[in-house]
Amino acid sequence: MLFTSESVTKGHPDKVCDQISDAILDNLLEKDPESHVAVECAVKSGLVFIFGEISTEAWCNTEKVARDVIRKIGYNSSELGFDYRTCGVISSISEQSREIAKGVGKKEQGAGDQGMMFGYASNETPEYMPLPITLANKMARKLAKVREQDILSFLRPDGKTQVTVEYDNGDINGSAKPKRVDTVVVSAQHDPKIKQEELKKSLWKELVLPSLGDWVDEKTKFLCNPAGSFALGGPVADSGLTGRKIIVDTYGGVCAHGGGCFSGKDASKVDRSGAYVARYIAKNLVAGGLAEKCQVQIAYAIGVAKPVSVYVNSFGTSKFSNLELQKIVQEYFPLKPAEIIKKLDLKKPIFKKTAVGGHFGRKSFSWEQLDLAPVLQKKYL
Repeated sequence: MLFTSESVTKGHPDKVCDQISDAILDNLLEKDPESHVAVECAVKSGLVFIFGEISTEAWCNTEKVARDVIRKIGYNSSELGFDYRTCGVISSISEQSREIAKGVGKKEQGAGDQGMMFGYASNETPEYMPLPITLANKMARKLAKVREQDILSFLRPDGKTQVTVEYDNGDINGSAKPKRVDTVVVSAQHDPKIKQEELKKSLWKELVLPSLGDWVDEKTKFLCNPAGSFALGGPVADSGLTGRKIIVDTYGGVCAHGGGCFSGKDASKVDRSGAYVARYIAKNLVAGGLAEKCQVQIAYAIGVAKPVSVYVNSFGTSKFSNLELQKIVQEYFPLKPAEIIKKLDLKKPIFKKTAVGGHFGRKSFSWEQLDLAPVLQKKYL
């Protein structure tokens, strides 16, 4: 059985937008932790459009923030078709709806929107993440690193990675175990002077082998820029939009997704905080030994603090029923917006670093902590 996940680099047009949106959020939270922010971004050749709603006591120079993000990504020359110094930046930002603000700002803080959010964890990697997305993200980060450190000086900011993992018999959310990497796909923007064969050899040596290690074998297929030359990339070649890489941001397609993106939203928006706490729950259940694989769904109504539903699915990998796991979740974990924000410390300006490389599976984030895993293990095992 084969399963595939993809990731993208910080220079991908959609990720440029995610980083700008989260940089604006961080800028406001640093000055006013009570800021309510819902900011999106779109980019195309020579143009950045920032739009959304903000309620805050702070002020953000959105143009400066956007240009700084673009500069750090590496779009610093007209030769690349997108230059932080010369691109146009247009902003259209209004105050948050009073009706929404009233619902969120009640004595018991209500959810900033309706919707359902999913979290997931698996014991197939040390990060408690599915192996395909873990490897795809690792390669995407490495692809940016070898460019920024000038190890492969012919690379440019845009890029995508994709990893197909072969599993043994069984369902990916059941008894199946990863065996090897079957196929690797890398699309890397490059200097037009570099030959494709040289590019392929260099990326195999400096990117694929260091990133995938023993998961690669002599039968692993490597497709490098399979459509041919990839000299023209970034916003000049393709438009970008905040929140268009929601599967890259999460579990690589292994888990269900509620549809809401994360970037540019403060934690009062349960699209973000609800998904973060769902991951926190799933990871602690798996790390605590209550399940081998686990998916958690939480759903909210706008302006209401208590979730309208909580659902847990262990895919048959737990000695507990799904209903029993649900009751454990409701007893031990924070589920109301104010509780989640306090527990995970989500009023700090920490979000720009989430915008590239996945929101899950990195120990530096509060929703990755395993403080409840030993508590659950001691109580139930």
